Amino acid sequence: MTRRETLSANLARVREQIAHAARVAGRDPGEISLLPVTKFHPASDVALLAELGVTDVGENREQEARAKAEELPHVRFHMIGQVQTKKANAVARWAASIHSVDSPRLVAALDRGAGRARARGERPGPLPCFVQWSADGDSRRGGASDVAPLCALIVEAEHLSLEGIMCVPPVGGDPAEVFARAHEIRAAQEKRWGRGLRLSAGMSSDMSEAIAAGTDIVRVGTGIMGARPLA
Repeated sequence: MTRRETLSANLARVREQIAHAARVAGRDPGEISLLPVTKFHPASDVALLAELGVTDVGENREQEARAKAEELPHVRFHMIGQVQTKKANAVARWAASIHSVDSPRLVAALDRGAGRARARGERPGPLPCFVQWSADGDSRRGGASDVAPLCALIVEAEHLSLEGIMCVPPVGGDPAEVFARAHEIRAAQEKRWGRGLRLSAGMSSDMSEAIAAGTDIVRVGTGIMGARPLA
């Protein structure tokens, strides 16, 4: 089987898993976006995904993602990993969105970076941002225990837009419980700002729980890409 055939089969299987989980939850599968996570995999794999109709992928490392984005300008790359403040300027140039905003310093740095990118014609508009909610308060894993102040800062920022809430359940935690709470947090922010927001939650191992809780985006890596290549 060729690499293209493998990716095609994996995509079809994951999409069917999403559709099944949506039906069980009484949801329309069309409401749920699949974001393939392509970290550690070559740009050639992303190009194959694009041939298969994928327009958006998630990446975790700035330098790797930037190189792929430069090689494949027709694909939208989303930053789903932690962003160092010193790299915010670079990320703001290529990222279609940021899923991991977790500090006031990062909000300010991304706003400056997005402003520069817009001034240079590298961004057509504001940079969409998700605030990462931390269910356990472990700063090593990223995220903020209280998302409200960060949401306010993003709304006030000139070159950013508030897109939604993202979460990753802590190891050993109950995904269903975490996702249900994330859904409540998203709903509270929707009420506060008077508009809809998206929830980015769920990966290969907990997609069903996330979909049942109302996620809008599931981020799937290994289920589509397979094991990461050996160095």
